[in-house]
Amino acid sequence: MLRLVLVALVVAVSSADFTVLKSPQYQIFQEGKWPVPGDRIPDVISLSMGFSVEEGLDWPGLGVGNLFQRPRSTVLVTVTGVNKLPLSGNGMSYPVENAVPYSLDSVVNSVHSVFSEEMPVVLQLAPIEERVYMVGKANTVFEDLSVTLRQLRTRLEQDNSIIQSLPVSSLYKNDETDRLFLSELQVLQDIITLLSGHKHLAKDNVPDIYSLELTGLEEIKKRYGEESAKFKDAVKILSDFLQKFADDMYSIYGGNAIVEVVAVESFEIPLVRRSRSILASEAISNPGSPYNLAYQYNFDYAVIFNIILWIMIGLALAVIAISYSLWNMDPGYDSIIYRMTNQKIRMD
Repeated sequence: MLRLVLVALVVAVSSADFTVLKSPQYQIFQEGKWPVPGDRIPDVISLSMGFSVEEGLDWPGLGVGNLFQRPRSTVLVTVTGVNKLPLSGNGMSYPVENAVPYSLDSVVNSVHSVFSEEMPVVLQLAPIEERVYMVGKANTVFEDLSVTLRQLRTRLEQDNSIIQSLPVSSLYKNDETDRLFLSELQVLQDIITLLSGHKHLAKDNVPDIYSLELTGLEEIKKRYGEESAKFKDAVKILSDFLQKFADDMYSIYGGNAIVEVVAVESFEIPLVRRSRSILASEAISNPGSPYNLAYQYNFDYAVIFNIILWIMIGLALAVIAISYSLWNMDPGYDSIIYRMTNQKIRMD
C-alpha cells in the first residue's frame, strides 16, 4: 500500500513522460506506472539493447527479454514543451522522476566497443539548434538530409514537403515560430524517406541509434501560451506525426526496432551532449573540408595514448643513447671492424 502511495505521488509531481511506442515482441516492457529516474534513461536504453551498464538498475518496467536477440535499432525522440503527448496506439508510458539532461554517448560507446569492426548508423540531431552528429554509414544515408535552418526553410518550400499533407490548422508556414516547428516534422519525414532507400542496412547485425531532440513545440508554447489554438494544434499534429514515424521505423527494420519518446516540460539546465557541430558533420562527409575534426574519443583512448606515448619516449631515449655511444666510440679499441682490419694489415 505504501509503495502505491509513493508511486502516485511521483506521478503527480512528474513533469516528464517516457513512452515506448514500438518494441520487438521478444523485448518485454512491463505495464505499470513505475517512475524512471531521469538520469538513468540512457541505462534503460542500453539494457534494452542487450548492453551492460556500470551501475545496476532496479527498474521493474524492463523485463528479461530474449538473450539471443537484440534490437537492430533504437530511436529516442525527446520533445520539450509538454509533459505528456496524447499518443495513440498500444505504447506503454512511464513517469520520469527528476527530469535532467541526458546523453546517449554511453550507448554509442557501447556499440563501438562491441562492434568495433563494423559501421553502425548513428544519428544525433537537434534541427533548431543546428546540432548534428553522424557516425558510420549515417554519413552516406543522410548525406542529403537538411540540417541547417536555411536548408530546412528551402526544404519547406518544395512541392513534396509536409506542408502539402498537413491537416488544416492554425499553423502558418510564413510565421518564424511555426516554421521552426514544421521544420522538425520535415526532418522526421526525410529521415524515413532517405532510410527507405537503404533498407539493406536494417538487415545487418549491427544496432543503429537515432537520437532526435525536438524543441519547436516549446517555442510555440513560449510565444503563444499553453491555451492557444496554435499550441493545441501543434500537440495534436506532433503526436500523430510521431506515431506514424514510429510505425515507419518499425516497418523498415522488420519489427526489430525500439521507438521511444521522452516528453518533458523543460530541463532545468540546457540539454548538453558531447556531439559534433554542424561544421564537423559536413567535414565527415567531405574529407577535403577545412573543418576536418577528429572523431569522438572512446574508452580505449587513454590506453592507446599511453602505449604510443611511452613507446615513443623509449625509442627516443634509445636513439639518444646509441648516438652518444657512437659519437664517443674509439675506433681503435671499440670497433670490431677496425680491429680485424688492423690485424689483416699486420699479417700482410
